[in-house]
Amino acid sequence: MKAYIFPGQGAQFTGMGKNLYEESAKARELFEQANEILGFRITDTMFSGTEEELKQTNVTQPSIFLHSVVLAKISSNFQPDMVAGHSLGEFSALVANGALSFEDGLRLVAQRAAAMQKACELQPSTMAAVLGLDDEVVENICREIDDVVVPANYNCPGQLVISGTVRGVELACEKLKAAGAKRALILAVGGAFHSPLMEPARAELAAAIEKTVFSTPICPVYQNANAQPATDTTIIKQNLIDQLTAPVRWTQSVQNMLTDGATQFVECGPGKVLQGLVKKISSSAEAMSVA
Repeated sequence: MKAYIFPGQGAQFTGMGKNLYEESAKARELFEQANEILGFRITDTMFSGTEEELKQTNVTQPSIFLHSVVLAKISSNFQPDMVAGHSLGEFSALVANGALSFEDGLRLVAQRAAAMQKACELQPSTMAAVLGLDDEVVENICREIDDVVVPANYNCPGQLVISGTVRGVELACEKLKAAGAKRALILAVGGAFHSPLMEPARAELAAAIEKTVFSTPICPVYQNANAQPATDTTIIKQNLIDQLTAPVRWTQSVQNMLTDGATQFVECGPGKVLQGLVKKISSSAEAMSVA
């Protein structure tokens, strides 16, 4: 069984999607449609913008979404048995499996990016990558801190990202190093994604998601919030809303897909980050880029 997986923020690079635009009429049509929907030529930044320009949340999120979705739409053998996306990638996965239209997916991603940016500006906050500790140790240390700091991304065994206030994350990093973490490294991000500090963004996005029409997908989506497969649109919507303040349960999602029969993981989008994580979760799993 084929599981298609879609990357999140951080996978962007200058020139992304340019070859698709030049080689496929269908891709060109979708990119131009996106420029129109967004009200600016995002393709200019994707194809020739600087690394700094691509890092802006309002550009990064739609860019990765576009690259991923266009790849899926023009792929001749795109036949998923199940899908999953890492954070932002969940929106790409939902367009690819037919739960969301391309237009609605892009609009939601643009709204999500704007809402997250606003939430970041309300309070200085950050994230840190923690390597070499069991999840339970990290969870317990986060609970001990008298400030906001929570597990945000369960990426693979021994690799967890924490998220919270600057003070909370710094205190947690000191304690995690003392507990034996190989690394506890503050990340260059704009805010505390997948933490309670994203509540203003969650509330804003919830209103937009509630107004959007979702269709029954062609295959289950394994969602970040609970790592469980869903095809019921009510459940999909609720998990999508919860996603902004809940951790990304990537390790658990991949494990559940393997248990449910996934034999091949195909990464659809820029980069190869998710393939690397899949191999760390299961050394015997087959992982590749979309053909």
